[in-house]
Amino acid sequence: MSGKETGNLLKVEDGSLRFHTLIGTGGIGTGSFFLLQGDHTLGREESRGGKFLDRRDYCKLHILCHYLKSLLGSRFSVLPIGRVGEDEAGARLIAEMREAELDLRYVGTLSEKSTLYSFCFLYPDGSGGNMTTEDSASGEVTAECVATALPEFSRAGKRGIALAVPEVPLEAREKLLELGTQYGLFRVASFASGEMERVCRSGLLEKVDLLALNQDEARCLAEIGDGIAGQQAIADGAITSLGRRYPHLLLSVTAGAAGSWSWDGRQLLHVPAIPVPVATTGGAGDAHLAGVIAGLAADLPLATAHRLGVVLAAASVTSPHTIRKGITRRNLADLAIRGNMRDEALLSLFR
Repeated sequence: MSGKETGNLLKVEDGSLRFHTLIGTGGIGTGSFFLLQGDHTLGREESRGGKFLDRRDYCKLHILCHYLKSLLGSRFSVLPIGRVGEDEAGARLIAEMREAELDLRYVGTLSEKSTLYSFCFLYPDGSGGNMTTEDSASGEVTAECVATALPEFSRAGKRGIALAVPEVPLEAREKLLELGTQYGLFRVASFASGEMERVCRSGLLEKVDLLALNQDEARCLAEIGDGIAGQQAIADGAITSLGRRYPHLLLSVTAGAAGSWSWDGRQLLHVPAIPVPVATTGGAGDAHLAGVIAGLAADLPLATAHRLGVVLAAASVTSPHTIRKGITRRNLADLAIRGNMRDEALLSLFR
């Protein structure tokens, strides 16, 4: 489906939102998809044929902000902090974010840098990876850029969410979490696998309330080698490791078709992935996190927010693009039923 969502996708009563503002920083960019021949893993010095696919790719901050605004509607303000290039890609992304009614006061355009670009490679079985430019406009998002939004942090206070995700320098994300801590916002973050050692060493997780991990990031945190353990053991290991050091921390761990886990400080919950036809898995983890955040913003317990993340991820993977536009409340309700979810608080969001 395509087109613009109308209103808010979740049925949330007036005045029942726990949070009304999200301020976030992370990558804003675009990319292309390349389908490789053969399912065997690409070798270090291998040449491989393939073809480009007609798919639209978006970066983390854009995906999260789009879904959060679509889910929660006009009562929820979304302020991304980022940079794009003064190029065709940047202009298109700005237009799409404006159409989604995001507040773009803190998204700047740079003439000397190009918009963040990601090259995604896919295997015929749907798995794959991506490579992202480091010298893009997103790389120019500094701590000073984030600090310009200080009045927004002050206004939001305990009714706000501070979101820090990759594809901008870690220093900018550290500043955002620092301001979130200073003004009492609920702090959400994810980090790339290669950043985990530095993040843990720096104590930055003391400034995070909800940490989102994929399987590889969880493996790094749990210090589990490749091929040594299954997804459940990886989730258990990450939660055991983090729970001991950061008892305040909520966790969300995704593992594709193997499902996802959440930890609320007491209970480890596993929710299977909903069986749907998969067009691409790109953006599914970001859609999952957006669902979790939206559920918490609607004052739902983490277990219900987790299930909402699973539903939104299922909607995401049925689209060839990393943002699925045109989702309806009926789409989400049908997916919850297909996933055999009997969480009444969740189902009430779609009525």
